[in-house]
Formats: sequence, structure tokens, C-alpha cells
Amino acid sequence: MRKLLLALFAAGAVSAAAPAQAQIQLGETGLTATVTGTFASDYLFRGLSQTRSRMAYQAGAEIEHSSGLYVGTFISNVRFLGTDARQEVDVYGGFRFTAFDTKFDVGVIGYLYPGYTAPAGGIARLDFWEGYIMAKREIGPVTLSAAFHASPDFFGTSGQAFHLQGGVDYATGIWDVTVAGRVGHQWIERNAVFAAPDYAWWSIGLSRPFVIPNVGTVTATVAYYQSSISTGRCFPTATGGQDVCGARAYGSLSMAF
Repeated sequence: MRKLLLALFAAGAVSAAAPAQAQIQLGETGLTATVTGTFASDYLFRGLSQTRSRMAYQAGAEIEHSSGLYVGTFISNVRFLGTDARQEVDVYGGFRFTAFDTKFDVGVIGYLYPGYTAPAGGIARLDFWEGYIMAKREIGPVTLSAAFHASPDFFGTSGQAFHLQGGVDYATGIWDVTVAGRVGHQWIERNAVFAAPDYAWWSIGLSRPFVIPNVGTVTATVAYYQSSISTGRCFPTATGGQDVCGARAYGSLSMAF
């Protein structure tokens, strides 16, 4: 459920830093297109694996107007135990603006799982929507960021949910390396339905862009993630909890097209 292009603004919900991006001016329309692709060791959304610790293959596209209005989409493979969901398609839109030397982003995002078939007695629906507000401010080599998401009915019909996240990025000035840290907390109304408690998560990582002549820019990221959910309380089955909430290393290569 991690949103790649939203992370470009929010300074990274999954990867330690924003992935490489290509911006294409669409004539005199005032529109700019952004396209990205990522290969990652995992798909981490708010500290939890969405692929059961498998590789993730992701792509995103966004169109933004000079007024600050934008729409976009994000696609990734997913894998949840006990479901046939194999793809996630996100659609989002919003408005970006600057005030008091701070960049703001307000919008709505839908997390959709096409092809999911609800099993008898299983989860009726995985799809959900969130509204969000994000902000970031640059102070020299340091970028501070914050994000708040709210859903009227979260993943798997688990009720109202809220997520608060803060982050710090530091451009070291050494080999273009950026150090990034994130901390967040997820609140969920129906924990029994979600099959996990409210939880905190955090990450720290390094990223570096590499310019490939006649090709584009590739951004390499390595990071470490951890959540407060113990194995026994991590979406437990009859044989125990799942290994999707525990501490893990993360690596990715993101490329502009």
C-alpha cells in the first residue's frame, strides 16, 4: 500500500528517499508528466511488508498543472496470505501549494486491488480510500516532513483509521548521499478485523543518485525498517503470527523514464 509518487512529496513512505523521477513538459499546456519505475527487495507500507518479504516491481505516473493541481497512479505487485490479490493499483489527486516557506499537499488517494475475489467467510473488500495532508520544509541541507492520512474504512473493512508520520532528510554533501529517517504511528478502529494492533514504525536509510549517460538517473536506496508489532500479534493464523511485521533490511533501485 505504499505510494511511490506521493513519497516524492512526503519524502518517502517506503524508500529512504525519493526515487529518481523524470519530468516531461507537455507543450504549452502548463502540464508536467512524471514517470518512475522501481525494483525493490520488498514492498513496505508503513513498516509492514505487502509482498510477504518478496521482491516488488512498481511503476508510477503523475500529471501536474502549474496551478498545483495533480492526478496520478501507482502500480505494484502484492501478496497477502489467504487472498488472491496480486496487484495494487492506486489512484490519487490533489493540490500542492507553498505558504510560509513550507510546501503543502492536500489530496485523496484510493488503494484498489483489481482481481481480488472475496472467499466464503473471508474479507469482503480490500479496497479503501484516504484523505491526506502533507508538508515539508527545507532548512539548509535538512528537509523536515510530516504527513497525516485518514480513512473512513481502512484496509479489509477494518473501520476508521488514522496515520501520522514525521521525517528528516539530510543531504550530506558527500557523494550526493542523503540520510533519511522516518517514524510513524497507525491507529485502526477494528483491530480484530485488521488482525493486528495499533502500532508504531520507524526507518533509517541512505540513498544516492547515479546519472547514466543517454539513459537517465538511477537512485539506489538501502534502509532498515522496524515496527512495534510482535510476531505473535502480526496477522496471526492457526500456526502463529506472520513474518511481515518484523525488522528487515530494504534495498531498491528507482529509475526515471
